[in-house]
Amino acid sequence: MRIIRDTVFVDSADRGAVAAIGNFDGVHLGHQSVIDLARQVAKDASAPLGIMTFEPHPRSYFSNNPTPFRLMNAEAKANRLEKLGVEKLYELPFNASLAALSPRDFAQTIIADQLGLKGVIVGADFRFGHGRAGTVTDLAEFGTQMGFGTTIAPLLRNDLGNVSSTAIRAALSDGRPRDAAVMLGHWHRIEGDVIRGDQRGRDLGYPTANMSIADLHPPKFGVYAVKVNVLTGPHQGSYDGAASIGVRPMFGENQPNCETFLFDFKGDLYGSTLSVALVDYLRPEQKFDGLDALIQQMDADCDQARAILANV
Repeated sequence: MRIIRDTVFVDSADRGAVAAIGNFDGVHLGHQSVIDLARQVAKDASAPLGIMTFEPHPRSYFSNNPTPFRLMNAEAKANRLEKLGVEKLYELPFNASLAALSPRDFAQTIIADQLGLKGVIVGADFRFGHGRAGTVTDLAEFGTQMGFGTTIAPLLRNDLGNVSSTAIRAALSDGRPRDAAVMLGHWHRIEGDVIRGDQRGRDLGYPTANMSIADLHPPKFGVYAVKVNVLTGPHQGSYDGAASIGVRPMFGENQPNCETFLFDFKGDLYGSTLSVALVDYLRPEQKFDGLDALIQQMDADCDQARAILANV
């Protein structure tokens, strides 16, 4: 998959794609249905399959609320889109110039002139242009005038209601990772590099891989049964484990992070990139009377996680 991070880097081979447009945060089943439709349109047009998305997320650009909301970072999103067969990822910088474009100017300048797309696919609730003034009806009219096709994908519903990033965030906040997975079509994953922590886990007999969740929507704090993929480094592979997400109340005030203990693993993961899939929520964070009580609970957590993961 080729990633184009600015329209100034578009060459002739990047033009003429059929692209789904959106933020695709989480790449959930609703997003996947849009991508599947784009794949069929691209095949019919003998064109590459593309995705147009934006960094930073427009919500981050406009909001004064510092609370993290993203389900995945840009790298994790790109990894997921590549697995879905996307050939061209147009990851456009969302800045003042882009935000100021009227709906017509966005269609003419970005879609038609700079990217030369053959067709675009969007969800039925898609809005675009300055002030989100443009509708799917406007986009279809612009496409007729400017020479690109427009396909509208219906919104997806399941037994839990509308499939949306908002609904997935709510499920994760409630400690319902399996409900989130039903809407995502895959386990919710936290991806990032392993950073150095206080190494308390090593002293307790539970060495953990520490990852920041600073820019991500925080799941309900507590302990989870997890599936782990080590994506880079000498220990690449798949492992089961248990992860604690939160502020570690046993040891004072801390920045929220994800600490993962990999079962039956020995090795150094510092600097490696991990993808930690949340399977089940086991319990909330606790402050124990002493280290012996903490270790006893960690033993029980790992036994419970092993039993759960044996059936996943």
